[in-house]
Amino acid sequence: MSVLYLVVQQTMFFSIPLLIVALGGMFTERGGVTNIALDGTMIMGAFASIYFINQMQDSMSGQLLLLLAVLIAVAVGAIFSLLLAYSAVNMKAGQIIGGTALNMFAPAFAIYVARMIQDNGVQQITFMNTFRIDSMPILGDIPVIGGLFFKNAYITTYIGFAILILSVIVLYRTKFGLRLRACGEHPQAADSVGVNVYRMRYAGVMISGGLAGLGGLVFVIPTSTNFNATVAGYGFLALAVMIFGQWKPLRILFAAFFFGLMKTIASAYSVIPVLAVANIPSDVYKMIPFIATLIVLAFSSKSSQSPRAVAVPYDKGSR
Repeated sequence: MSVLYLVVQQTMFFSIPLLIVALGGMFTERGGVTNIALDGTMIMGAFASIYFINQMQDSMSGQLLLLLAVLIAVAVGAIFSLLLAYSAVNMKAGQIIGGTALNMFAPAFAIYVARMIQDNGVQQITFMNTFRIDSMPILGDIPVIGGLFFKNAYITTYIGFAILILSVIVLYRTKFGLRLRACGEHPQAADSVGVNVYRMRYAGVMISGGLAGLGGLVFVIPTSTNFNATVAGYGFLALAVMIFGQWKPLRILFAAFFFGLMKTIASAYSVIPVLAVANIPSDVYKMIPFIATLIVLAFSSKSSQSPRAVAVPYDKGSR
């Protein structure tokens, strides 16, 4: 049973950031803008929030510090995404090129600034992990389920599920969601009924940036006690999750848990009895998440139906 607890908890740690970032990618693409800068935005959000924790951990700790870091990660991610929004919406630049430029800029910026502001001149930012919840009151005492989901947990896990629920409501039950989807499917029709396509696309990109910045923090907190200007390519993996999930929140949830399980196998194979006794090199296990990504995309790409106007710059005069 202890192995089951470990596998489920590790899967949650790896799946939740994928879920959050993939939902962010869903919002921007549903509005008609491709955001491949998710990886770079994760780095920027993680850098700002982890540095905040590093500076404030002597005066405060626990869940309050983590919640403040969450707000900083969201704010920095949203602000950073404005660069993509301006280039894609106002300048009508190539969205893939713009996203690639931001992905290249983010780690270089994080490394440079970290070396500049830290006394020892190193790029690694360390922090004390005081955020784990040993057991949730009452819920942690539930047989089996309590041990799986409410012990040795992080509040960011529950934030991830809250974001999923909000995403479903916003996308399918609000005027904003209807207008955003219209801008991604047929922006000319949306504009003809008074929807400001530019504003909606800006909103979609900023939501995407905020969630990606949060995803960077959520990725680092449960799995490490330092940040080294990288998120291990999770932004690109989140893009695969979004495509596999067909730009729909609930499908993205299942896709995120699938890839999270693959990542857990890659990192915790030595404690899983069936895998531990197999004479398989460790490098093979480390490749599993990325091999799974290629296989899934190969079989699902033909049936994928992305928003029709995604990656197409909107020109109001080109009706």
